[in-house]
Amino acid sequence: MSDTPAPTAFSALSPEETEKLQTAFKDIATRSQKLLQDFSERYKADGPQPADPLQLTQTFMDFTAKMLADPNRLVQAQMELWQQYMNLWQVTAQRMMGQPAAPVAEPAKGDKRFNDPAWKDEVVFDYLKQSYLLTARWLQGTVKEVEGVDDKTAKKVDFYTRQFIDAMSPSNFAMTNPQVVKATVESKGENLLKGLQNMLTDLERGKGKLAIRQTDMDAFKVGGNVATSPGKVVYQNELIQLIQYAPSTAEVYQVPLLIVPPWINKFYILDLKPENSFIKWATEQGYTVFVISWVNPDERLAGFVFEDYMKKGPLAALDAIEKATGQRKVSAIGYCIGGTLMATTLAYMAARDDNRIAACTFFTAQVDFTEPGELGVFIDEDQLAGIEQMMSKKGYLEGAEMATTFNMLRANDLIWSFVVNNYLMGKDPFPFDLLYWNADATRMPAALHSYYLRNMYQKNLLSQPGGLVVDSVPIDLRKITIPVYLQAGKEDHIAPAKSVYKATQIFKGPVRFMLAGSGHIAGVVNPPRNKKYQHWLNETATNPPTLAEWQAGAKEFPGSWWHDWDKWLSALSGPKVPARVPGEGGLPAIEDAPGSYVKVRSGE
Repeated sequence: MSDTPAPTAFSALSPEETEKLQTAFKDIATRSQKLLQDFSERYKADGPQPADPLQLTQTFMDFTAKMLADPNRLVQAQMELWQQYMNLWQVTAQRMMGQPAAPVAEPAKGDKRFNDPAWKDEVVFDYLKQSYLLTARWLQGTVKEVEGVDDKTAKKVDFYTRQFIDAMSPSNFAMTNPQVVKATVESKGENLLKGLQNMLTDLERGKGKLAIRQTDMDAFKVGGNVATSPGKVVYQNELIQLIQYAPSTAEVYQVPLLIVPPWINKFYILDLKPENSFIKWATEQGYTVFVISWVNPDERLAGFVFEDYMKKGPLAALDAIEKATGQRKVSAIGYCIGGTLMATTLAYMAARDDNRIAACTFFTAQVDFTEPGELGVFIDEDQLAGIEQMMSKKGYLEGAEMATTFNMLRANDLIWSFVVNNYLMGKDPFPFDLLYWNADATRMPAALHSYYLRNMYQKNLLSQPGGLVVDSVPIDLRKITIPVYLQAGKEDHIAPAKSVYKATQIFKGPVRFMLAGSGHIAGVVNPPRNKKYQHWLNETATNPPTLAEWQAGAKEFPGSWWHDWDKWLSALSGPKVPARVPGEGGLPAIEDAPGSYVKVRSGE
């Protein structure tokens, strides 16, 4: 026998490539050992984590029992799947013999996982793709057809089944993704090595949990190249900083504008960069813009509740704006949860004969949660108890936990595409300001978050007259009689348009409802200069009971809705007055915008 060693996968590497490979393996080994040590220490300190934090085991056991109760239907479903597999094999055999054949299953429109031509041109990858699509659709269809399951359980099972299906896509595995196979061959495996280093970096950043980077987190700086509109912080308390933005016009409307963003995200989604900044655009239209910047809370604010956020948030801001400008009347915008808070605040003010808010705009905000969309799957008693147990350890919910929930609603776009790019292709994520903002998560005080989830999502008390009592005041949204502009996103997966529309039947003043193209973010942040998407308006005097009826009589308009909103609000904002300079009114400047609260990052 020859003593010559058998060739290895690394035989073709040059000395420089071999040294680079050895250095990479040494780095991986050192970092992996450190991560294991950190995990062991945390395990000893915190104890073992629950095996089923989402309380899904019993749900699926109960569901499976219902499914097995009708074995005939299950056998029939399996036979149908087998028949589809046989059809697929016949089609594949035809293609292997060079004959044309129509596909048995094709990806849904907009499914980017299978964009590479090899998924269609190469018979093996085409078979993998179609086999996966057949199985995925069969599994979801079978789950939906099980009888005797209540609606909430059915939606929960369907949602988590889809998470499993998305995770099992052949595009997510190195050996079954043609792009990854090609990259591995061309780079001699360097992509997988770099991908492993990327994964270790994300594990280190997440302190043992996989914190997938969606963008280059070093490419942006709050106040540097995002959140750059000029202004001053003119008021602050333990919950908010109030920013007054510099005017862009010589004259401004008499009535200032207060923007109340959600506290689960940072406000600068409305001020990412000058060309798509809603805040900058609003100042250019002649509004004196004030924005609440919520604090990123820690354990010291664990006991703060919804009432605190109302009184120390928009109500405190109204007092400060009057001092800063001398103007009592204010118009307001509430975005997402900030809109839910604003609706509560308006009802509270109406009950106390406080008429300082002249008009209010709601960006994709819910006040009736009977149809909350897929977020509703997280709001059963078992999962709420799990969230509350998690929050009890620190007094708040980590921002990353909420970010993961939102990412799961669009797992292929916001999770698995980055797994493929970062870990399998070995690429660094592309710098993208929107995804930087998305990753800049905020914490939520335990008492506030529990109150919100239970009273809004689970019990839907806000929509019921007197269902909530805030600061000894029964809250009745039907007492809101001021003019309202209600925006919803047609493809919103967080605050579905059907749910947002319900407010038209609750508020008793004039409501102008507008349906924007796209979703929760792009449906709002759509500057006119981009000429993207579209919006719909229905000019009938009274909003019909349902969104479907409203849409039947609506007219489509191209591009942004911002000018329609401006036309509506400008008519309610009084005459023009000399522009107000932040810090030169009744409140001195504390610091430059965007302030210090927004710069506090979770985990720091």
